[in-house]
Amino acid sequence: MKNLEFLDRLDDIAPTSILVAPQPVLSQVAHEVRPEDMTALREALPGMFSAMYKAPGIGLAAPQVGLSQRFVLVDVAREDEPRRPMVLINPEIIESTETLAVREEGCLSLPNQYAEVIRPESIRVRYRDLDGQTIEQDADGLLATCIQHEIDHLDGILFVDHLSSLKRHMIMRRLAKEQKRRR
Repeated sequence: MKNLEFLDRLDDIAPTSILVAPQPVLSQVAHEVRPEDMTALREALPGMFSAMYKAPGIGLAAPQVGLSQRFVLVDVAREDEPRRPMVLINPEIIESTETLAVREEGCLSLPNQYAEVIRPESIRVRYRDLDGQTIEQDADGLLATCIQHEIDHLDGILFVDHLSSLKRHMIMRRLAKEQKRRR
């Protein structure tokens, strides 16, 4: 966590604005993070973590804050547990189980909208960390769901894209109505 020392002073860090669907960047495939992008990525992290924790959320992908880059933040620790923040750079799922799990999902880019989504129960993900090390990690349960959800964002996919067109349209109409009311 040496790269995330700012987490101790998150209350003093302004949260980055989270885009709400349908913003074009949310439906685009994000660009791979290159070594020359790391300075800007590190600069984006404090505001992104602040936004994710204040929302509150358990994951946030760069496209959700308008950055078309392949990195995500994840922290599935419960409120009564110490934080377990992760930054996954250029993540890719390299294995997944055939066993599926159903979990209710929501999204910071689709506020107050939830639906059950079916995904592989367990995965193996490969990514780079902030030190440039390649990491392979097994994940199951909520962590597996969260990582899959966030990687979907990097591919321009929202959780509603896993639903029937009827359910997807209902959620998107409800979201548009709520957003209109808030203006």
